Amino acid sequence: MNNCIDLTKNYNVAGGKLVPFTVECPTGNEKEWRRPAVIVVPGGAYEHVSRREGAPVACRFLARGFQTFVLEYLTVNDGVRYPEQLHELASAVDYVKKHCNEFHINKDEIFIIGFSAGGHLVANLAVNYFNIVKTVGEALDCKPSAIGLGYPVISADFGHTRSYENLLSGYTDAEKQSLFELLNLDKAVTEKTVPAFIWTTAEDCTVPAVNSLKFALALAGNGIKYELHIYPKGDHGSSTCDFEVNGGCRVYRKNAQWIENCAEFFRLFTVEKY
Repeated sequence: MNNCIDLTKNYNVAGGKLVPFTVECPTGNEKEWRRPAVIVVPGGAYEHVSRREGAPVACRFLARGFQTFVLEYLTVNDGVRYPEQLHELASAVDYVKKHCNEFHINKDEIFIIGFSAGGHLVANLAVNYFNIVKTVGEALDCKPSAIGLGYPVISADFGHTRSYENLLSGYTDAEKQSLFELLNLDKAVTEKTVPAFIWTTAEDCTVPAVNSLKFALALAGNGIKYELHIYPKGDHGSSTCDFEVNGGCRVYRKNAQWIENCAEFFRLFTVEKY
């Protein structure tokens, strides 16, 4: 693992750090050896960054042939609001692409995985990457090849309004209503939206599964590749779905299949044999 990358040194952002989980070339042929990359974006209702949805996930995908990174972004508790978090994520993608040789990465194979509010952030970039200059005021090469969403917040209409309250803290009610048009993401999907792997559980009472269903339907309606899994059992925030991150909570091991399924979905968009 390498040292943490401070995004403020390269971009006009208030904060944001990338923590790499990468391996060196095992073949000795560094000029030709490349891996795809995964940037992991933890959840936390835009008020904190969940540790359980960071390094454990990055390590699982590192073991499956990806160079991985965890984005530690600012939240409402740091005094920021939309679109700061989106700017940080877009900057992270741009950074990985610009430093692809340093990390032995194929710059055309950058994937992002987000959980809960982090899933909202990732989906926000997936539907808005082509408009990023207008949104954040900085030109960035930030289109991902595909995304993974774990129990994502998609719309304020379908529960977990706290994420939206934190994201839009300080905006007037009128401004919030206008921003909802952009940030209720099932309504923002277009033919330009990138492919998505989505998983959640039917028992999730924090961010109901209808969020994932509506986003998948929007993708289908626009002809975008997607894969959707709704497991019958399991609570919100189960991350890798094992006891390492869930402690004494009940674990449904079937749900852990999402990791390999998501990796296989990403492989649809890679050229490397691994």
